[in-house]
Amino acid sequence: MVVEFRRALLDAAPTLARDLPWIAHTDPWAVLVSEFMLQQTQTSRVVAPWTAFLTTFPTPASCAAAPLSSVLRAWAGLGFHRRAKFLHETAIALTRDFGGAVPTTVAELRQLPGVGAYTANAVASFAFARPVAVLDTNVGRVLARALANERLTPKRAQELADELLGTADSRTFNQAMLDLGAQFCTSRPACATCPVARQCRWHRDGGEDPAVLSGGVSKKQSTFAGSDRQVRGQMLAVLRAGPANWSTLVSNAGSDDEVRVRKIVASLVADGLVEQRRATWHLVGDLAR
Repeated sequence: MVVEFRRALLDAAPTLARDLPWIAHTDPWAVLVSEFMLQQTQTSRVVAPWTAFLTTFPTPASCAAAPLSSVLRAWAGLGFHRRAKFLHETAIALTRDFGGAVPTTVAELRQLPGVGAYTANAVASFAFARPVAVLDTNVGRVLARALANERLTPKRAQELADELLGTADSRTFNQAMLDLGAQFCTSRPACATCPVARQCRWHRDGGEDPAVLSGGVSKKQSTFAGSDRQVRGQMLAVLRAGPANWSTLVSNAGSDDEVRVRKIVASLVADGLVEQRRATWHLVGDLAR
């Protein structure tokens, strides 16, 4: 089953390929930036910010030399702003510890701030062709349905991904798995048109959807509208324009609950994204104005 599915997947890879600018990019820094941005963010929302970010920060050294406030401004539109802080810290680590270059091994990549198992494997594979399999939400669904037709633990899902990769070219294989999961093996799968449906155990044997709660498959995010995440984003949007006093922050929060706004601003301070200077709030690293 594994051999048949791998062969069918690789045969289908050209038809699955999406036109994304970081695919087959030759610059490891560009690949690393894309993987930071793609965490918890839809692919379509990443293309424009990724291009703009690399124009502003074409190397780890240029990012490391900039204040965090500049990196947060370049991150506009992506959300989950702690990722920007981790990327900035990673750029500093690359400049300080790796001669300004992205390391080539999974073990070294895992030493970088904000780099977990998926990101390390993805960068090692896509930037350096290391023979490692990636496991994210898209891949987790494919594995649970097509290979196992059962709910998988994270450990078992990674084992299956590694087994399925075999000796295939990791760049082609991993991208095909991601493309399949993003376009066909979605939360509402398009089995009728899936190019590898004949090799899928769940399609063949039926039963309840094994992808639900399987290892690697993310839980559905809470509603964004009205959430603390939305208010955090609005606070940061205000501060990207410059320092703001308390009344300006509250009036732009989109919430009448001042106690809630105070807690959210405190969380931004605790995360190292915002700082208070006397009666005004600033992005961390902003020059005094």
